[in-house]
Amino acid sequence: MRVVVWLVEGTWPACVDAVRGHVPGTAEVVLLHVSEPDVPGLAHGAFAGLLGRARSEPDPGDRMETLGSTSAARLLDAAAQRLDRPATRLERAGRAEREVVAAAAGADLLVLARDGDRAHLGPRSLGPAGRFVVDHAPCPVLLVWPESPPDVATLPPPPPHP
Repeated sequence: MRVVVWLVEGTWPACVDAVRGHVPGTAEVVLLHVSEPDVPGLAHGAFAGLLGRARSEPDPGDRMETLGSTSAARLLDAAAQRLDRPATRLERAGRAEREVVAAAAGADLLVLARDGDRAHLGPRSLGPAGRFVVDHAPCPVLLVWPESPPDVATLPPPPPHP
């Protein structure tokens, strides 16, 4: 059994805990983090366009790339430590939702956390990236709440009858 776990800052502990509680110890676990290259690219462009290319200051986009990769490595290390069993660490760059779907090809299970409104039950508990992944995943999905789920009273009302 191959399980891919999508790790996102702020919600990853719930995903790792779900694997610990629901996935057999013999499963192959892949801890996946996706970095979006847009932010360093924007910094590179702003530096070149607004400040000019002949400046002597270092390009802030380079520093942002370094910080992003360091942050991803720390997150993967923390997740592996929390998982407390062998796991493959996978860092990808690109549009997160598409990279997650691609990484889940051939997996038996994909684990991810809700990324939308976590105060209410219902479809808005998934943000655009999470919705895309759930809708396009090429394998079964285990969708977890990053913290305790909201009360059933937060369920949206039913649509009106015609």
